[in-house]
Amino acid sequence: MVIPAGCQNGAGRVYPDKPVTIIALDPAGGPTDIVARQLAEAAKPFFPQPLVVINRPGGAGTIAAAEVAKAAPDGYTIGLQAVGPLALQPHRNQLPYQGPRDFTPIIKLVDQPLALAVRGDSSRQTASDLLRDAQASPGRIRVALPGAGTIAQLVLTELRRQTGAVFTPVPFGSAGEAVLALLGGEVEAAVVGPPTLVAHVRAGKARVLGVFEAQRDPLFPDVPTLREQGQDVTLGGYFCVVGPKGTPRPVVARLHDAFQQALASPEFQRLTAAGLVIDYAGPQALGEQLQRDYDLYGQLVRLEGQ
Repeated sequence: MVIPAGCQNGAGRVYPDKPVTIIALDPAGGPTDIVARQLAEAAKPFFPQPLVVINRPGGAGTIAAAEVAKAAPDGYTIGLQAVGPLALQPHRNQLPYQGPRDFTPIIKLVDQPLALAVRGDSSRQTASDLLRDAQASPGRIRVALPGAGTIAQLVLTELRRQTGAVFTPVPFGSAGEAVLALLGGEVEAAVVGPPTLVAHVRAGKARVLGVFEAQRDPLFPDVPTLREQGQDVTLGGYFCVVGPKGTPRPVVARLHDAFQQALASPEFQRLTAAGLVIDYAGPQALGEQLQRDYDLYGQLVRLEGQ
């Protein structure tokens, strides 16, 4: 494999001439950590310097995002980020950055879908069944979430906006804890990532009523999307690579090209077995998507307070 030549980084030096740090927002073994390390490994044939993953968990991903935002815009510190810290959390918290415009988009990698689930012995067979009950008895149905103020919580707000169904959100510390609460009868439903549900669905302990995606989830191909059931709700998470604002275009292009090739490699494609959906977008398209999501999340956060 021939590694392409470097590029000028704006300071007269050839980029990259030293290792590049990728800051992941999860602790070791978390979703963004796994994706970052898989990306770093898969990019080795296409990038002449090591890609070193550093974990900065905490603050719902905002600690990692803030570190990237404050880094020198030279391409040597970049972030493996989720959409939530970039486009949602700025609406909820005072942060050292204001939103997507304080970052340089490089590449979108994968989607992290969300699913609506109930216990396996629930009488509710479809998402419409659950929505009707939430319309008839506002607030009676409790829904477990993988965290407070997350995109999963915005899903409930969007369902209320579209259908008038009012749920009571019950946030937990992780998706696993939310599913355990569902199985234990502490809540009537849960909104979590499909991978967290697979084993419980196979065991008959849980049932997926729908997925908040444009297409059916490959882990549950027989389960219709919410759109197929009449509610156009396609909110979900995704992971992308961003740099500090002002990162030079040649540096962005160098990183993007290496990561795009890594994305197509069999090694990176193995992430689909973990329930992630490969979904490439280049710098411009990623920047536009982040801004659209920032605007939408702002509307939904304001609606939560009404």
